[in-house]
Amino acid sequence: MPLSTVHAHRCAALRGLAAASLAALSVTVSTPPAHAAETLPVEEAVTRLPVATESRDGYDRDAFRHWNRGDDPSDGCSTRNEVLIADAVEAPAVGPGCRLSSGRWWSYYDQVWVMSPAGLDIDHMVPLAESWDSGASAWSAERREAYANDQGAATSLVAVTARSNRSRADQVPAQWLPPAAEVHCRYIAEWVATKLRWNLTADETEVAALREAASNCPDQSVTYEPAT
Repeated sequence: MPLSTVHAHRCAALRGLAAASLAALSVTVSTPPAHAAETLPVEEAVTRLPVATESRDGYDRDAFRHWNRGDDPSDGCSTRNEVLIADAVEAPAVGPGCRLSSGRWWSYYDQVWVMSPAGLDIDHMVPLAESWDSGASAWSAERREAYANDQGAATSLVAVTARSNRSRADQVPAQWLPPAAEVHCRYIAEWVATKLRWNLTADETEVAALREAASNCPDQSVTYEPAT
């Protein structure tokens, strides 16, 4: 066999070996997730909150773009309607333009059944104004939009009666807890989970109130995954 032919065969063999090795690496090497979910008792979770003074200077609700086109822009639904569909106990009818009708929801703040989408608000677990006070004032517009439309955690946005949402407004747990006392532990856990997810701070008054409330919830856990 001519030397040039032998050389060509060897080159082809080496190229094949290299391709096979790269293919093997692409199968066997995986990148670990950058942010893993964590579950811990609510009392311990409260201690993880960064403590800092808060300021509402410069706050404008319009700095948080909502509701956007949601997690699935192709479905024609806004974030609000996607949350309503996800939270429904009995699924609503979805008409043209993602117009919702019928359906049934359980507003856990006040333990009330709601039979119409019009009777519900989508509540930001940590209100937009409070998030601004707690660190969102330094975020980019894109991150504030991501926060305002966060469906990456089921606890970030919750469908509740308009009455209970507006009663709470932008108050922190030191000032307001749900009317239904039996859900206070859940509410505190979801508040803390949202703050940890978005690395939001809490001031000393807020931490003291959370610590006191959490002491009555020995069996309550908090699960959160840091937002990217």
